[in-house]
Amino acid sequence: MTDSSSFEEFVRRYQDMVYGTAVRLLGDPREAEDISQTVFLKAFERFEALRRSPSVGGWLKTVTTHLCLNHLSRVRSRWRLFSQSWRDTESAEVPYEGLQTTPGVQATDMERAEEFARLEQGVRSLPQHQRLPIVLYHFHERSYVEIAGLLNVSLSKVKTDIHRGREALRRFMVMTDDA
Repeated sequence: MTDSSSFEEFVRRYQDMVYGTAVRLLGDPREAEDISQTVFLKAFERFEALRRSPSVGGWLKTVTTHLCLNHLSRVRSRWRLFSQSWRDTESAEVPYEGLQTTPGVQATDMERAEEFARLEQGVRSLPQHQRLPIVLYHFHERSYVEIAGLLNVSLSKVKTDIHRGREALRRFMVMTDDA
């Protein structure tokens, strides 16, 4: 294989993971596309070392996460600069460990897909200060302490935001289940 076709295969192999990570953290598909392109530019610069690395997936996820958090930090700074409030209800997707069906009943793939889609919609409806810690905790398996460091907030704020976000998700799931 030529180097360009090797890199194309590399991108195809990891593009969904990189984009999915970015859209979960940013909540904006367009911004996630931009971050994904930046991640793959960085990967291209290090492709010779990465192509043989068994931890390439972890490297890509870490780079994506850091680029997203840096992006959000810049956006927050701009909003503060113009004295506008920072409220965001943009989209994100996250698998949630609480996703279950009625005990003793096997869900069909369609039922699980519908429930997962409702959960994704619930996560999108969360304000950013709840969505980010929930995504980092449940999807990226980061500890509360790591999340506090990444987001530059206190440990108690992380715990509170995750708790309140979970409660909001539970209420959302019950409301949409009744509908």
